[in-house]
Amino acid sequence: MTETRPDDIDPHAEAGTQPDLRVMLDAQRETCPVVRGADGSVALLGHADVRAAALDAELFSSAVSAHRALPNSLDGEEHRAYRRLIDAYLTAEEVEAQEPQCRAHAAAIVDALPRGATVRTVLDIGTPYAVRVQATWLGWPSEIEQELVDWVAENREASRSGDRQRLAAVAESFDAIITRLLEARRDGSIDDVTARLMRDKVDGVPLRHEEIVSILRNWTAGDLGSLAASVGVIVHHLATDTALQSYLRQLVAADRVQDFEDAIEEILRIDDPFVSNRRVTTRDTTIGGEEVAAGTRVVLNWTAANRDPQVFPEPDAFNPVHHADANLVFGIGPHICPGRALTLMELRVLVWELLAGTGEIGMSEERGPVRELPPVSGWAKVPIVLDPR
Repeated sequence: MTETRPDDIDPHAEAGTQPDLRVMLDAQRETCPVVRGADGSVALLGHADVRAAALDAELFSSAVSAHRALPNSLDGEEHRAYRRLIDAYLTAEEVEAQEPQCRAHAAAIVDALPRGATVRTVLDIGTPYAVRVQATWLGWPSEIEQELVDWVAENREASRSGDRQRLAAVAESFDAIITRLLEARRDGSIDDVTARLMRDKVDGVPLRHEEIVSILRNWTAGDLGSLAASVGVIVHHLATDTALQSYLRQLVAADRVQDFEDAIEEILRIDDPFVSNRRVTTRDTTIGGEEVAAGTRVVLNWTAANRDPQVFPEPDAFNPVHHADANLVFGIGPHICPGRALTLMELRVLVWELLAGTGEIGMSEERGPVRELPPVSGWAKVPIVLDPR
């Protein structure tokens, strides 16, 4: 076990000047799949170790943050109670009901993009789409769009900096937005998903204001940036792999929805923008042959696990059928992402519209793509050119 960390890089460097986080993690995993950080934390990079920890919620507790985050920081029956509430908003029927508004937003964004000129994938496609579909789902007014776009940009910069005070300030600013939206619904004049959540209960007890804010923060604050990042990853793969782009176009022509979503999930496995989650050990244990004391912070690195050659012999190979069962993009175990179906639908609809509305997606020759700075993964910039049909 080494004392170096896979994210030991200069957080103030310009995006694109540091190595690809995936390359760094691949090399680290081969020499030391269990990594101890200078702060005493332990990062798990191997697929087997990450999977085992995610499945053992009793040993690897999610109560790792000083702040109560719902349902992420809960364990046991308390976690199950809040997951039942949250899962009710993300059923197959609820997701299907949101598809028309997602398609309308996707079509409008794609139709407005210039053809034959450089388009900024993350800023011009991913971010506005993420903001609009999430706001529409929750019933938030369109006037809030720019405020949310600005927040996504500030949150991205705060994440790159690693500055805890800056991250805390960004989180507080988002909570202020949510509180303002909740106040507008106190008199019962608005009926939407947000108002529905305000009336909801766990085990017969109404949700407190802090709990409502926490749930809405979990649904939106992380999803806005991660959805935009996912769009960047997927579009970059399509623009640089003509065979893959052709395959997805064939799926569109044949209306093969499930195969299309499977392809998206496999692309995200290859270049996973959902880097990690944290846990804390509840007792002394051994991980990968290393002794780990109770109370140790443990990082489950999904990006590294999803590229482990012991499970994926060729990590960069696109093979959704063979890789599906081991894919950890949305996690595994009791804390598996409850929004998996919603996210895959949102991504499918946007990429589908992008392919249906263009003849070809290619990389721009004006400037190249730029990777994100760790600890963020994915692409900061993906300049593309869309050719008309």
